[in-house]
Amino acid sequence: MTERLNAYAAAPEAYKAMQELATKLAACGIEHSLQELVKIRASQINGCAYCLHMHTADARKQGETEERIYLLSAWRESLLYTPRERAALGWTEALTLIAQTQAPDADYEALQAAFTAKEQVELTFLIGAINTWNRIAVGFRSVHPNDRRMAARAAA
Repeated sequence: MTERLNAYAAAPEAYKAMQELATKLAACGIEHSLQELVKIRASQINGCAYCLHMHTADARKQGETEERIYLLSAWRESLLYTPRERAALGWTEALTLIAQTQAPDADYEALQAAFTAKEQVELTFLIGAINTWNRIAVGFRSVHPNDRRMAARAAA
């Protein structure tokens, strides 16, 4: 894979605005461990290697287990996730795949049961932000650090 464009170099002000949003969302009331699960799940759906590399590493640093990371794509069939996490993951899938799902009432009802109105909005912004990051990384073929190292070794 060859990087198409360095988004930061091409539009630093737009990139900075996205980073500021990410910083504000990181400080919202939603627990960091759940934020990482949401980012990983959206990135799995979108096939974003760059974001998967980053957010699985971040989740591990915050104490997330390998087993929960590995099973995240099959969270509906696992008992390892809390009702709050399940509601967030359902909402993540519904919004990430919104053209197909139209944000079903059942997913919203689960969200309402587990999150305050403020948290619902924060979570929705978080999902929107990771989807934007995924589109930047996938669209411009951002290369994660391990891929850069492997390419350098192969070229040597």
